[in-house]
Amino acid sequence: MDFFKPEIDGLIVFTPTVFQDNRGYFFESYSARTWKEAGLDITFVQDNESFSTQNTLRGLHFQRPPFAQAKLVRVLEGTVWDVAVDLRAGSPTFGKWYGVELSGENKKQFFIPHGFAHGFSVLTPTAKFAYKCDNFYNKASEGAVLFNDKELNIDWKIDLNKALLSDKDLKNASFSSYKEHPCF
Repeated sequence: MDFFKPEIDGLIVFTPTVFQDNRGYFFESYSARTWKEAGLDITFVQDNESFSTQNTLRGLHFQRPPFAQAKLVRVLEGTVWDVAVDLRAGSPTFGKWYGVELSGENKKQFFIPHGFAHGFSVLTPTAKFAYKCDNFYNKASEGAVLFNDKELNIDWKIDLNKALLSDKDLKNASFSSYKEHPCF
């Protein structure tokens, strides 16, 4: 199992060991022991799954404390461009983003700790996306940053003129608005 730590502290890209033969494949998608040995002692309490069509863009979402969520995300089918933005005031990488391609084929997983906004865009005709959370969802604690914020300048790997977005995500706050009232 391979743990890659990008330049933004706290983010981890995990590539599991996949065993393949003429029947197909097998891999451990999560092992508390493996994560603990890697220095991550985390308890996940909720699993979520979504299905999206090409050019769907979801994000950038987060949960405010005390309902902040760390997430371990992966793609079951299709391909997405997955992005995390550092929202931790005082962090040397505050306002920086990191993206990684996740697919059913590469089986990579992306760990996003508390203090980050998260989103993804769908690069294939469809995608099934799954993730584990270490805290339960709380509607009153929802937070979001605008996906196309000029200051963040995120490359979503899709034509934003064709992006499929929820009405809610079209109205998210700017990053500068978040900077005035950070919650992490």
